This record gives sequence, structure tokens and C-alpha cells, in this order.
Amino acid sequence: MNLIFLTLSRITDINNKGIYTDLMRKFRDEGHQVYIVSPSERRYGVPTSISKQDGVTILNVRTFNIQKTNIVEKGIGTVLLESQFKKAIRRRLSDIRFDLILYSTPPITLTNVVRYLKRRNPEAMSYLLLKDIFPQNAVDLEMISYHSLVYKMFRKKEKMLYKISDYIGCMSPTNVKYILKHNPEIDSKIVEVNPNSIEVKDCRISEEEKKDIRMKYGLPLEKPIFIYGGNLGKPQGIEFLLKCLDCNIDRNDCHFLIVGDGTEYTKLEKWIKTRNPRNVSLHKRLPKNDYDLLVQSCDVGLIFLDHRFTIPNYPSRLLSYLENRMPILAVTDSNTDIGSIAMLNGFGMWCESNEVAHFTTNVDAFVEKPERIKIMGEHGYQFLLQNYQVDITYQRIVGHLSIK
Repeated sequence: MNLIFLTLSRITDINNKGIYTDLMRKFRDEGHQVYIVSPSERRYGVPTSISKQDGVTILNVRTFNIQKTNIVEKGIGTVLLESQFKKAIRRRLSDIRFDLILYSTPPITLTNVVRYLKRRNPEAMSYLLLKDIFPQNAVDLEMISYHSLVYKMFRKKEKMLYKISDYIGCMSPTNVKYILKHNPEIDSKIVEVNPNSIEVKDCRISEEEKKDIRMKYGLPLEKPIFIYGGNLGKPQGIEFLLKCLDCNIDRNDCHFLIVGDGTEYTKLEKWIKTRNPRNVSLHKRLPKNDYDLLVQSCDVGLIFLDHRFTIPNYPSRLLSYLENRMPILAVTDSNTDIGSIAMLNGFGMWCESNEVAHFTTNVDAFVEKPERIKIMGEHGYQFLLQNYQVDITYQRIVGHLSIK
């Protein structure tokens, strides 16, 4: 079978660990021919190129900067993305007939690319991996208005993307309910739970290695460390994260570690310089291998989401925490089910991202009973094995091919 995967993520090495590269390797290892179409933003200064790497063909398409850039370039780049992808596919992959068209959101602006591929390959199945619900997320964060032409344009594209998708895989049960409620024209039979997943590996390190890593980054050796790793942007509600850190600034029984980058990073940096906390460390985004080792030396994983969200986000950083046998402390809006799933299955705690006191109470619960960290961490690892392994995602997708 020939598979084409369209993604906004920059993929240059199929062997890198991640929710998309892990899935593509799974398809390859099952004997399928895999073709990936991925952006190469102008900041990297390289032209459109195609290469074959360990049995996978990667088409990197030169685009505008569409991530971690100003809103004007992001908007223009997102709109132009589909024409750039379409042109590159025509030129570089015109002789390939595809059996499966797989694509993820963001963005929703690949509608015309998918439509073009379906016209060219009328027997192909199209499958949407729904990772982001746009433009509603932008409305929630007050970046655009319901009444704006921008919203109406993107909402129309969103509905068209759902319409041309044979199947839609959502990250959680609440995601399924949300999509069907707000898009009643979608046949419920084509929407299913198909969550973020990874190729699970045993990541345990020795206590001596953990000690060395903590010393390398100037972290305390004997205190539990709460780590937040990932994007530091508006969706993560960084203003509330700062309120939580400020409220706990005098603690000496735990440490908070923030690792990442994004549009709100400077706010954290300014707070650190102003408040000079002894129990908070801030690091810019690290190389993947270094970051993975750092996570392995910590104790509890933090997940933050802006309280204004009405859409049920389900951040993929959860997977690295669970893989490292770490419980989570989810601090989110009330609409996502990431916190309720964690509590129901015994691998984490949750509070709303407008309740500083509840956040502190949850931190207390981990610190006062350190055995809870180990027990919940093991529960999380077992939940990962049962629900978030890449084979589950693969089987749900290919299972539809035999009945189409």
C-alpha cells in the first residue's frame, strides 16, 4: 500500500522520536510505502527537496515561517501552505498512486491538497488525525472574533475538511463528542477515538545517572522536581503558570523546572529576573536527547492550558511523562478530559487553571506523600501501554481499509 502523510510538523529524520515519525515507521515496518510531505520554513534557508531515508520518502516543501513567528506571517504562511504543498506534490510525486491519504490538524488549510489527491486517487481512503480544533481555539483566546471574515473563512475550510474525510480520528472521547455536537452534519460512524501514540521504550535510568543529570542543570538532588516541558505560548496560559509559581515561591520542599520556548518565554524570563526564585529553574528548549534525559531525572509532569478554552485539547507532552513513569499534574480548562482521565485511572491530579490554591494543594499532596509519585507513575506507564502505543493508532487506521 502507498501512503501519503501531510503534516505541519517539520520532519527531516524518520528515526526521530515523535507521534508522527513513530507512526510512519510503523507503517513502513508493516511493509507499506510511506511518503511524507512536510514544511521547511524559510528560516532554515533551504529549498524544496525530496529524499529517501530508511525506506521512507520525505518531501520537504519550502514555506513561510508558520510556527513561532508573528501572527501576520503565520496567517499568510498558513493560507499559502496548501498551494505550496499541492505544487510540490504535482512536481515530485506525480507518478505515485496512493491508497491512503493521511493528514493532521493543524492546519485546516490542506483541504484543497486532500481534494486534489482524492481526485487523482479515487479509490484512496482519506483519514484525518484531528489534533487541533481551529478556528475555535483562536476565538477562545480572543485572537479572532466569531463575527470576523477571518473566522468565517476558516470555519468554512474546517467544515470542508471534515466533509472530504472518510474517517476522523480524535484524541479523546470528549473530542469526539465536541466535534459531533458542533458539526451535526458529520456521520457519527466516521468519527472515532484515535489518540496521540508513540513507540514505547523503557526509559528508566539509574539513581546515579539521575543525580548526574540534576547536577548538570543545577537542580536539587533530594527534592521532588515538577517539570513543565514544551511550548510556552498563549494556549498554555503562561500568566496563570506565573501566578502558581509566585504563590509557591517560598517553598523549600520541591522544585519547579520549566523547559521550552515560545511567544510567552520572555514573560517567564522577566519574572525570573524580577523575583529571583530559588525553587524555579528556566531553560530554553533543549535538543531532544538532552530533554528526554532531563525528563527522566524529574518526578511529576506539569500540563498547563488556558482557562478560556472551550475546545478539549489533549497535549502530546503527556506521553513523555507517562513513558518515564511520571504522574501528571494537569492544570487546565474544565472542557478537556485529560485531567479526568488521569484521575480516573490513577496517574495524576487535576485542577482548573484559575484556581491557584487548588494547584498548591495538589503540589502538597505529591510532596507530603512521595510514595504517591511512584505508584501513580507506574499506573500511568501501564495506561500508556494499554492505550497510547503506536500499534493502536495503526490498527485503527488500517482496520478501515478492509471494509472501505
